[in-house]
Amino acid sequence: MFDDSAFPGIPLLRGVTEMDIERLKLRFIPVRVSQGQCVVSLDDPGRDVFFVLSGRLLAVHWTFDGREIVFSRIMAGSHLGEVAALDGKARSTSVYAQTECELLRLDQAGFKLLVDRVPMVRDRVFANLCALVRQLTRRASEIQTQPVEGRLRLFLARIALESRCLHRGGLIDPAPTHAEIANSIGANREAVSRGLSALARQGILKTGRSKIHLLQPEALMPEGVPLDPG
Repeated sequence: MFDDSAFPGIPLLRGVTEMDIERLKLRFIPVRVSQGQCVVSLDDPGRDVFFVLSGRLLAVHWTFDGREIVFSRIMAGSHLGEVAALDGKARSTSVYAQTECELLRLDQAGFKLLVDRVPMVRDRVFANLCALVRQLTRRASEIQTQPVEGRLRLFLARIALESRCLHRGGLIDPAPTHAEIANSIGANREAVSRGLSALARQGILKTGRSKIHLLQPEALMPEGVPLDPG
């Protein structure tokens, strides 16, 4: 039986009650995925929505020349697949598991019922979609206007904010790989490696064993640039 405690740490579903679940006849299916497993594929006709109970995933797109572009890191508490569920079109990105993950799957009809009949969920879905538009607009602007080191600083600051470690002595663990960073900021691995080395020489951070230690996190944050996660 579902009640409020059935959705720990999932902001979109916070406050959804057992009565709501029974009234709408919703069926949440537990799904476990292995590291590296694809959850949804670009242009897949599936319309299910997934809620992340544990683990970490990446939303990516591959260009015609085989280059991977990382759109977002999907952490525990997040959800994915709502765009296809709402507009009925194919998936716009592929999503695969960076770690073993535990998910809840809700079919399109159930998700649309939830959005239609539970106003607080509908408001959160629309707010999240607005935030996504703003995020993609901001990133497009940053790629056009910021040098690689500037984009690297912003990326690290946002990852630290997302991980709640944006403070002196904070630890990003596990740190994203050089390839993941490069694919997220529109650079290559060599440029990322040089940028991290430069930040280490300046005493801003220290890297090692898939971790990034923040020594001067304030130096990662350019004045006037918003640092909302994602």
